[in-house]
Amino acid sequence: MARRPAVAVAVLGPLLWGCGLTLQGGMLYPRESPSRERKELGGLWSFRADSSESRRQGFEQQWYRRPLRELGPTLDMPVPSSFNDVTQDRWLRGFVGWVWYEREATLPQRWTQDLGTRVVLRIGSAHYYAIVWVNGVHVAEHEGGHLPFEVDISKLVQAGPLDACRITIAINNTLTPNTLPPGTILYKNDTSKYPKGYFVQDTNFDFFNYAGLHRPVLLYTTPTTYIDDITVITGVDQDTGLVNYQISVQGSKHFELEVRLLDAEGQIVAHSMGAQGQLQVPSAHLWWPYLMHNYPAYLYSLEVRLAAETAAGPVADFYTLPVGIRTVAVTASQFLINGKPFYFHGVNKHEDADIRGKGFDWPLLVKDFNLLRWLGANAFRTSHYPYAEEVMELCDRYGIVVIDESPGVGIVLVESFGNVSLHHHLEVMEELVRRDKNHPAVVMWSVANEPASFLKPAGYYFKTLIAHTKALDPSRPVTYVTSSSYAVDLGAPYVDVICVNSYYSWYHDYGHLEVIPLQLATQFEKWYSTYQKPIIQSEYGAETIAGLHQDPPLMFSEEYQRGLLEQYHLVLDQKRREYVVGELIWNFADFMTDQTPQRVLGNKKGIFTRQRQPKGAAFVLRERYWKIANETTHHPSAVKAQCLGNSLFTL
Repeated sequence: MARRPAVAVAVLGPLLWGCGLTLQGGMLYPRESPSRERKELGGLWSFRADSSESRRQGFEQQWYRRPLRELGPTLDMPVPSSFNDVTQDRWLRGFVGWVWYEREATLPQRWTQDLGTRVVLRIGSAHYYAIVWVNGVHVAEHEGGHLPFEVDISKLVQAGPLDACRITIAINNTLTPNTLPPGTILYKNDTSKYPKGYFVQDTNFDFFNYAGLHRPVLLYTTPTTYIDDITVITGVDQDTGLVNYQISVQGSKHFELEVRLLDAEGQIVAHSMGAQGQLQVPSAHLWWPYLMHNYPAYLYSLEVRLAAETAAGPVADFYTLPVGIRTVAVTASQFLINGKPFYFHGVNKHEDADIRGKGFDWPLLVKDFNLLRWLGANAFRTSHYPYAEEVMELCDRYGIVVIDESPGVGIVLVESFGNVSLHHHLEVMEELVRRDKNHPAVVMWSVANEPASFLKPAGYYFKTLIAHTKALDPSRPVTYVTSSSYAVDLGAPYVDVICVNSYYSWYHDYGHLEVIPLQLATQFEKWYSTYQKPIIQSEYGAETIAGLHQDPPLMFSEEYQRGLLEQYHLVLDQKRREYVVGELIWNFADFMTDQTPQRVLGNKKGIFTRQRQPKGAAFVLRERYWKIANETTHHPSAVKAQCLGNSLFTL
C-alpha cells in the first residue's frame, strides 16, 4: 500500500483505514422481551473536538482515561444528531478529524450483579471511524459510518461494585480514497494564501459530510446463552406461504429452540422445533406493497424461544421477528413481487434536516412517511447510504418498497477501485445484508451510485462485489446506479436491473425542455438494446427555489421543475409499458451540500422544501402516482376510494 503523506496520517490518527474489523455473529435489532431489556442513551453527551494541528492530542493525552470535563472545555451535544449545525461555531461546522463524545450511564443493579446477564453496548452509527472505551478500557473499533456495531461489556460492568459506566467514543470523519464514501485530503501548501498545515476535505458527492453519533446509542441485555441471529427467506407455493428459517445460538451447545409463527391477530399459524426448518402457512396473507393490494404490508410474528442448560442452571431467551411473506423476481422486462409486475413510483431521499443534520428524529421520520403516502409513492432508494434501522421497520409496516444502497457514492478515483477499497466494500455489504436481510420491504441491493464504471479496474471490482452480494443473499436482485453519460459501463453486465440517472435540460441544454423526449427515449433504447434488462429511471429532476415563478418557465422556477417532470413523464408513460419498471424523482426534499457557487444553501431539487412543505412539483407527482396506482394495482379497491383530493391514506 502506498505511503500516505505524513499530515494525512496525523489527521486520520493511529489507524490503518481500509483494514476494518470483520464483524462476527448476528445483528438482530435490540427488542425488549421477557429475557431482554434495553436502555436508551440518548440526550446530552459531553463533546470535544480535537483542535490540535495533528488531531492526535486526544490520543496523546489519553482523553478516554478520565472524564472529558477534567481535561478541558466541553460542549453539550445532543445524541442522536450531527455535531455540525448545533452550535454557532463556523469552525466546528466544517471540522475534519477526531471528535470525542462521553456519557455516564447508570445501570440497573441486576445488570451489574447477575453474572447470567449479558450487557451489550450498541452504537447505531458513527461517521466514519469510531473507537470506543468503557471506563477507560478499549472495547471496540468500527469503520464505516452508516451501520450499527456492538460489543459485549459484561465483564467490565460486572467486575466490581459499581452502578454506572463511563462510555467514551472517538469519531473521525476523514474520508480517503479507500473509505466509503471515498474522498481525499487536499493540502494547501502556498503559505502566501493559507496558514501552515492548512487542508480541506475533498469529496465527489453532492451532500454535506455531516458527522457524529447520528443514530441511537443504547445498552441492552440478553442471557449468557442467547439467540444470536435469525435468517428468514420466504416463498410461496400456490396459496401456501413458506417461511424458511435458520437460527444461530451463542453461549451453549445444549439447547432447544421452539419456533412459532403468529398472524396479525396473535393466532399461531405454524410451529416447529430446531435451529432450521420451514414453516408452511396455508392461505397465507402475503406482504404486498402500498397501493398494490387491499391489505398491504401484512406482517406475521416469528417467535423464537430458547431453552438451554448451563452450569449455572436453566436459561431461557425470547426474540420476536416481524416477517412478511413475499417473493421477488426479475425478468428481461419486468420486476415481479409475488409474481405480479411491480412499478416503482417513488423518490430518492436523504437523511437530512435543519439543525439535526443526519441525526435520527422520530417526528421527522413519521412526517416523511405521511408525505410519502400522501404522494402515492410506493418506493424509495436509500440514496446514498443505508438509512436507520427504524426506517426499514416503518417501510415493512407501511408497505414502502426499498432499494437498499451502500455508501458507495463518489467512487471516481482509480485508487478507489483497488484491493483495499474492494475489501472494505465487501465488508460493508456483509454488514448491510446482515442488518437488513429480514426486511420484506427491501427488494433489491444497490452497491454503488454513479461510480466511474468506465475505468479499467471497475469491471473486476463490480463483478466481485455483485457476486459476493448475491452469495450473501440469493433471494434479492442486485444493482448499482449508473449515469447515461457513460459510453462504456464495465459493471452493467453483472447487475440484475439497470438503474440510470439523467438530468436532461438541467446540466446541459439549459432551458431547452423540448429536447428531453428525444434524449430520454434514446437513453432507454441504448441501455435496453445493449443489456436486455429492466430499467429504472433512478434519478431525474431540476433545482427549484420555492416560491420563484416564471412564465415562460425559466430554470430554478417552480414552473420549470414542473415542465421538466412532465417532459420526462411523456417518455416514461411509453416505456413503462415495455421494459422501464420504475421512476424515482430526485429528490424528496431539499438537502444540505458543501458550499459552492452552484448551490444556494444546499441542493434545491426537492419536491418538498427542507422543512417538508410542498412545491408545485409535489402536486404533479401526486396526481401521476395515484393515476399509476389505479392503472397498475391488481386489487382496484385498494385505491378506488383515494381520489386526488382525499387526505392521507390510513393503513
